[in-house]
Amino acid sequence: MDRNFVLALVLTMLIFVGYDTLFVAPKRATFEAERQAAAQAEAEAAAAVAEAAANGEIVGGGEAPIVDLGQIVPVDQALERSGGRLPIKTPQLNGSLNLKGLSFDDIVLNEHTETVEEGSPSVRVLSPLGSPYSQYTRTGLALNGREDTGLEWVAPEGAVLTPETPVVLRAATSRDDFEYTATVSVDDKFMFTIEHQVVNRTGTDITIKPYGIATQNGIPNDLENFMILYEGPLGAVDQAPFARKYKKLLNDGPKLERGSRGWVGITDKYWLSAAIPTQGQPLQAKLDVVDGATPRFTASYELDTITIPSGQGTAVTSYVFAGAKLVDVLRDYQKPIEDGGLGIAKFEEAVDWGFLYLLTKPIFQTLHFFNGIFGNYGIAILMLTLVIKAILFPLANMSYKSLAGMRKVQPEMQRLKERYKDDQMKFQQEMMGLYKKHKINPAAGCLPILAQMPIFYALYKTLFVTIEMRHEPFLYISDLAEPDPTTIFNLFGLLPFDPTALPVLGAFLGIGILPLLMGAGMWVQMKLNPPPTDPMQAKIFSFMPLIFLFLFANFAAGLVLYWAWNTFLGVVQQYVIMKRQGVDVDLIGNIKTSLGLGNKPALANDNKAGE
Repeated sequence: MDRNFVLALVLTMLIFVGYDTLFVAPKRATFEAERQAAAQAEAEAAAAVAEAAANGEIVGGGEAPIVDLGQIVPVDQALERSGGRLPIKTPQLNGSLNLKGLSFDDIVLNEHTETVEEGSPSVRVLSPLGSPYSQYTRTGLALNGREDTGLEWVAPEGAVLTPETPVVLRAATSRDDFEYTATVSVDDKFMFTIEHQVVNRTGTDITIKPYGIATQNGIPNDLENFMILYEGPLGAVDQAPFARKYKKLLNDGPKLERGSRGWVGITDKYWLSAAIPTQGQPLQAKLDVVDGATPRFTASYELDTITIPSGQGTAVTSYVFAGAKLVDVLRDYQKPIEDGGLGIAKFEEAVDWGFLYLLTKPIFQTLHFFNGIFGNYGIAILMLTLVIKAILFPLANMSYKSLAGMRKVQPEMQRLKERYKDDQMKFQQEMMGLYKKHKINPAAGCLPILAQMPIFYALYKTLFVTIEMRHEPFLYISDLAEPDPTTIFNLFGLLPFDPTALPVLGAFLGIGILPLLMGAGMWVQMKLNPPPTDPMQAKIFSFMPLIFLFLFANFAAGLVLYWAWNTFLGVVQQYVIMKRQGVDVDLIGNIKTSLGLGNKPALANDNKAGE
């Protein structure tokens, strides 16, 4: 065997062993120590609760343990080992309430599936402790300084929580001199109401501190991680939404806000779980993370401590939201109580409207309005485009008149270019003089594009973050929030393979019908515009439709539909204006020439320009 080969093999083994010894082994030891510490803390907390209850003390259940990776099991197994449960059945929701700690940790949405494919499973919003990336939400009371997190609750036999049947639960620690009950109800959307009632007959004062918490264990594996989308712990206090992303919490630590109205929760692109107090009470909201074996992200609130004298009782009402971020639903909960809502401050801001909210909100509202009329968001996008075209009509008119003027003087421009081909400075001076003579403003051609940029981004944002667009069909498209499902490279589905599944190259092969129509429209529109005088610029511009074709191929189909329809309307508008300005452009001839099928067409006013 070659000596160098043996030496290389030995060195490689030394590197592996050294890396394992110096880096992996310490991390492994730390992980195991944290796992054992978490297990011991859980055991000690359970023992303390049992001992206190045996001694007649009024206690909660202590903190829930931090999850470590060694405990992760499938959702079904986590549900089985979590103890007693109260079934939940509503038109929108299905699942169960964990009777240990009164935790909402098993919620599935009946009307939302993971994909548009037939048989796709329903979306799970909340999942129990110990399942992958578990997420759960609860509200409760800290009794004499101890949270009721691990407290056992008893439900009536055969009870099922529905919009028509609220359920009264009794804490296992209740007795003759101390009664702790919770009445849980749910509406026909996504909101649970929990009324905690405490009656004190112990002969001494009792203190309670209302709180709520939404928890996410680990960073979800389906995290979108887009710059234009917020996902993670968030909330609102008074009129100020506040948030902090998972990784920023890990780096920067907790974030606190104080006020009198608000809520806290965990959000992703379309779904939200939130803990909400009765509005109008002093509260402290906190976004935090416990960085253990698996980081535990929390969004929580606390209200002021309440003292209950002996012989008296009190009730505290709170809410838990678990469901889809449907804008109308969030706005209904945000309405004042006198208007039938809950008065939840800034609840609509659970949708990430972005910094251009002055555009994204009206765009959404317009789409929603037209969808209410036509029953289809694809048609709504077409109608929205007409509205935007009408608003920008003066700018577009000015732009197309300028382009028509530039097209009209194109023969003179060409002659100037030939005359001063060796003196660019003189050519520029004569060209500007020509523009001034014919009252042409070249910059006017850019105005509609500049105005379209924020609108385009706002529409992109709206289509991306609002669940109303999710799984919405239009013609052959099954989901307007996803890219066009067809591709030219398998003849739009006629050939039995998916070219987009190819490694690396597949990302560039998803060119469907809508992107092709958009690219064709842009190419036709270029034939209406005066060509650049510089040959290099002309070549660069000739590739623009192709570049946009590939760029837009992976955009949401709804966005490409907007741009394709907008381009078509722009072609019609520009052609009409050019005709009215006396420019007789042979559009068909230009297209034939570009395809090498004819001679260069002449403008009808060329002879006039030369006279």
